[in-house]
Amino acid sequence: MQQGWAVEVEELTKRFGDFCAVDRVTFTVQKGEIFGFLGPNGAGKSTTIRILCGLLEPSGGRARVEGLDVAAVPEEVRKNIGYMSQKFSLYDDLTVEENLDFFSGIYQVPRALRAERKDHALRMAGLEKRRSALTRTLSGGWKQRLALGCAILHRPPILFLDEPTSGVDPIARRAFWALIYQLSDAGHTVFVSTHYMDEAEYCHRLALMYRGRIVALGAPADLKSTMPAQGLLDLQSSDPLGSMRALEQEPGIRDIAVFGGGLHVTVADPTAAVPRIHQILASANIAIRQLEVIPPSMEDVFVARIEEEERKST
Repeated sequence: MQQGWAVEVEELTKRFGDFCAVDRVTFTVQKGEIFGFLGPNGAGKSTTIRILCGLLEPSGGRARVEGLDVAAVPEEVRKNIGYMSQKFSLYDDLTVEENLDFFSGIYQVPRALRAERKDHALRMAGLEKRRSALTRTLSGGWKQRLALGCAILHRPPILFLDEPTSGVDPIARRAFWALIYQLSDAGHTVFVSTHYMDEAEYCHRLALMYRGRIVALGAPADLKSTMPAQGLLDLQSSDPLGSMRALEQEPGIRDIAVFGGGLHVTVADPTAAVPRIHQILASANIAIRQLEVIPPSMEDVFVARIEEEERKST
């Protein structure tokens, strides 16, 4: 493995009996990078993160975090990371300030530094005016900020955030990502898992994970460039389901996926497909509100990669 990486993973595997949750995964994460793990629930994201945090022993392969072997010295790994799970691991009966005091002790922050570190966490999370509030009275978004503040008290070089925005509203999610960028700009490496496709766009690089395997790896723009943009159409019609049924057997139409209130249609040749779609839907008495060529989204990329994997397995 090369030196100088924040995370190095080689053929990492985790089995639970006959079930393979992580299947020979290999990747690296650069220092200071925001690295995303994107995939549906059950894809293996959380299991991989728990291995990298020294919380689970791998069944095979190798992994290093900040140069430390996660299987050989898991305790040392845990001292050098910040970890935030989707359940936040906070104590609801403590105030914001008391939670920070408690985790300062857990992370063995030197006593002489605890007041300064706590004030920094409160400022970073925007919680100065809520320092005396009971944690159980906070909204999901504010609990999320507090959990992040607790995770950085010991100034870890790398943060593992396991679906940290799950269950919070879109405004809180966007504010949380602004904090992630602040931490990255300050030199922290941030490893974040998510099943929200729009959040993938915020990462410097990301891995698309499915059934325990990485099916694509790269910068969001690079992953989208692997799909032929000229072959993707946005179709808005008076009857999306009827449109799908009318078009799915048509030659030249490679794929149809529900997207928002409409459809994304992948075609072999847009020039030929557009008039043909107009003709087919008109004969089915379905009105077209919009039909245009669009660049692919991360959701389009992910759906395409999953379908490719499904074809390989059949």
